[in-house]
This record gives sequence, C-alpha cells and structure tokens, in this order.
Amino acid sequence: MAQRVHRTDDTRPLIEPIADHVLSTERHGNAPAVVIRADQVQTVLSTLRSEAGLDHCACVTAQEYADRFETIYHLRRYADPTEELSVVVPTARESPTSESAAPVYPTAAWHEREAYDLVGIEYEDHPDLRRILLPETWQGHPLRRDYNQDQPQIVSFREHERLLEDRREGPETMHLNMGPHHPSTHGVLHLSAQLDGEQVAAVDPDIGYIHRCEEQMCQQGTYRHQIMPYPDRWDWGGAGLLNEWAYARAAEDLADIEVPAYAQVIRTMGGELSRILSHMLAVATYALDVVGEFTATFQWGVRDRELVQDILEDLTGQRLMFNYLRLGGVAWDLPEPREAFFEKIRAFLDDLPHKLTEYHDMLTSNEVLQLRTIDTGHLPAETAKAYGCTGPVARASGVDYDLRRDDPYGYYDELDWSVVTERGGDNFSRLLVRLREVEESAKIIGQCVDLLEDWPEDDREIQANVPRTLRPDPDAEIYRAVEAAKGELGIYIRSDGTDSPARFKIRGPSFSHVQALSEMVRGEYIPDLVATIGSLDTIMGEVDR
Repeated sequence: MAQRVHRTDDTRPLIEPIADHVLSTERHGNAPAVVIRADQVQTVLSTLRSEAGLDHCACVTAQEYADRFETIYHLRRYADPTEELSVVVPTARESPTSESAAPVYPTAAWHEREAYDLVGIEYEDHPDLRRILLPETWQGHPLRRDYNQDQPQIVSFREHERLLEDRREGPETMHLNMGPHHPSTHGVLHLSAQLDGEQVAAVDPDIGYIHRCEEQMCQQGTYRHQIMPYPDRWDWGGAGLLNEWAYARAAEDLADIEVPAYAQVIRTMGGELSRILSHMLAVATYALDVVGEFTATFQWGVRDRELVQDILEDLTGQRLMFNYLRLGGVAWDLPEPREAFFEKIRAFLDDLPHKLTEYHDMLTSNEVLQLRTIDTGHLPAETAKAYGCTGPVARASGVDYDLRRDDPYGYYDELDWSVVTERGGDNFSRLLVRLREVEESAKIIGQCVDLLEDWPEDDREIQANVPRTLRPDPDAEIYRAVEAAKGELGIYIRSDGTDSPARFKIRGPSFSHVQALSEMVRGEYIPDLVATIGSLDTIMGEVDR
C-alpha cells in the first residue's frame, strides 16, 4: 500500500545552512522560498545540494517584473519530493546578469539557455550560453515586455558567421546531421553528431523546431475555462489526461479547491489508462526503431492502444485531445450503462497479462533486441539525477522516484500498487520498466473499477463548487507536478489578481531527458544512438512547448 507523505511545516533544516546568504523569505504555494544575491547562486545551491540534500533541480523559471528580472530554481529531494525549496534570484532591469547554476546542477544548463533565449537573462560561468528554442540569429528576447513583435528577422551575413565555424571535437572527427526530419527521432529533433570512425564522439541536440508558444497561450487564457484544452497537446502520444491533471493540480492548490473523492477515483482510473496508452506507443515504436519489427509488435501496440482509446472515448468523448478534467473534478460522470462500461474495462484488463507475455516473447526475449539494447545507452543513477531525469528513464537507472507515491495526489495512496525500478540503466532496462508499469497501471485501474462499481449513487459528486471566475490572490506562486507517462510534469503559476496567470511555466520531463542524451551515447556506435533516442520516449511537443 502506498503511504501518504506529509509535508513538514518546519523549514528551518532546509534554510539554516544558507542563512547568512538569505536576503528575505517568501512563501510559495508548494514550498518556502528564499531570495538570494545573483552573485551567490553557486555558493547557495551547492550548500543546499550537499548539506540540505536538495539533489533534484526540478525546474527553473525566468520572468520579468516591472522593476526587475527573476530566476527561480525549484529544488527538491529525490528521496522525498515534499522536501522542497524555491531559490529566487532577482536581477536588475538594466543589465540582468546572474551566476549560472549549471556547475552545481547540470540540468540547469538548458533551463538557463531557455531563460536567456526568451527573457534575456545572462548567466555567468554558464558552459554554453546560447539560444536553445529560437535560431541563433534571432534578434531580441520574445518574452520581454519591450520586445517588438513586428521587427523583421532578416539579418546580415555577419550574424550567420558563427554558425559556419568548424566546431568539431577533433581534427579526425566527422560531422553528421541527424534530422530534423530523421524517422527515428520521435519528433522534429536535430542531432549534431561528431563521429570518430563509427563511434559517437559528441552529440549536441538541437531543439526548437516545433516551438508552439503553449506557455504564452495559457497566460492569455482564463484559469476556469480556457487553459484546460491546451495540456492534451503537450504530449499527443496519449498521455493527455495526465497532462490535464498537472495543470489541474497546480491551479486547484493555488485556488484552494478540494476535489471530491469520487472524482479523484475517476481521475486516477483515467490517468492510468492514459499511461498505458503512452507506454504502448513507446513499446510499439521502439520495436520499429531497433529491430524493424513492424508486422507483429508494432501492430500489437497499435491494436492495444485502440482498445484503450475506445474506453477513453466512451469516458471523455474524444480519442486523443480528451479535455475531460475540470478544475474541481471532471466534466461528467461515467457513461451509461455503467455495467457495460465496466465490463469493457475488465475485458481489456483480463486479456492484458497474455498480451504482455507476447510482448516479452517477441521483444525482451529477442536476441537481436537484447544485443542492441543491453549495455547500450547507459545512464548511471547519479548522472540521471544530475540532469533532472524522472519517470521510466530515471527508474530504469535505479532512481526510486515516483510522485504518485512520494507526493501523493488523486486516489493513489489508497490503492495497492508498486513503483517499478530496474538497475541496469541501459536501453533494455527502460523497455522493461515501461512494460512492467503497464502491469501496475492495470492493477490500479482494476481497483478503481471495484471502487466505482460500489460507490453510493447519492455520493457521486463529480465537481467541487468552483466559482465561474477564478482570481487567485495577487503574487501567489506555486509549482506543482504529477507523475506523467514520461516523468515529472510540473507547472509553475504566478497570479496577478486577474483571471489569467501572469506567468505559466511548463516543466516537461522530455526536456531533461533529451539534454541527458549526450551523456548516454558518447563512445557508442551510430545504431546505439538511434536505439537510445527511442528508449527515452521523448515527444517534442513537451520539449519545445
């Protein structure tokens, strides 16, 4: 039985090691916050990592105020994510410059590149401060208040000169472009690879090709009605209900909305159906990536996804962009007749063990796949933590971290299930974790069906009484996350007293996983690189946002 973990109100053990560096304190909705000087970032963060045990830099948020710029480092413990602290670093408006956190938390390097790209904050001692979502020739920083949206982006040759420089790792290496339309990149991703013979000397992932302004669209929408349709589009692999839950959890905690237990059970059941939908796609496409197995495994995966999509279509009315969750609950009750709906779910669950055996026979027992995946794409546990990896990618490296258990929400802490981990840290282990997680999701769904079947008819409350217009208190801030199919999907929201967020930041798990790719493939062969990309199960919609 998963046990609920209670967040302590005593934050002194977290702050005491850095007390001499704290300028002031704040209280965010999820955690205490400390304000520090921009020239003491590395000192403070290294102390928090070593002495307070905050080894997980979950997210970095950059934003602009009328009088300053600000970077927020959202820190947690992998061992207990309810132990968390926000480190706020203000900088002057005239020349926003701050120390980089990358020497302490390598995962911060990409987050800070994004902050530089979109907001224009400079980070001293950053290992590679350049644009990440926009082309390097882009003029200006689009999230600044004074940014001219009408300015042309046609630039002179001198702006392109740096792009033409020879950046090879050594004189004997060969440059290879993979993508941005490569069939094995699971989205629009460009890999700039340096090869030493047939081995990978270095890889620089180049993202931003599908940048979709999701955060800005959420900032323009209202909390109550207009934001919820967007999360489905961050991960179109089927995990839409889990994405919706990430937003719902953040907004509900910000507005102090209590979700009825009946709706929590429905959310939990729907969320795990979404997880199976996502994992089936990951397994099916991985067979295609690694062994070219189209005729059996790929089609099995599509077949089983269709069965889950039929169930979710009955529940939500949609097959992909579900838009089923609402702040305070869900859009409507289970479909009628309920008995037929439950029977459809049970029929799927009853057939699943036999089908999973077939997947193992065809994939995990396949000698060709084993040769391609065992001891390739190796990611040690400490490296996974350093790059902020979560979900199946981290758990396949032995990192026992799952927000459903460690920071409980929904109905997970009332159900009997287990967190799946493997210790191999390779491509094969990541495949095993996803297949085993499908089994655990099935256990959760079955228990939810049992509960819903016996739920008293007069207590089937699907939504809390939520005001038509939500206006959280001005300057309220919160970071909340759920265990999405690919890992920790977090949302930071800052309110300004209106019915729309002043800042909406999406922390997609695939962002960190693509960043870690360069550590996983160095010294391996080109086919291993393709297998490793597939094992991450990235989706570029949540990387580029």
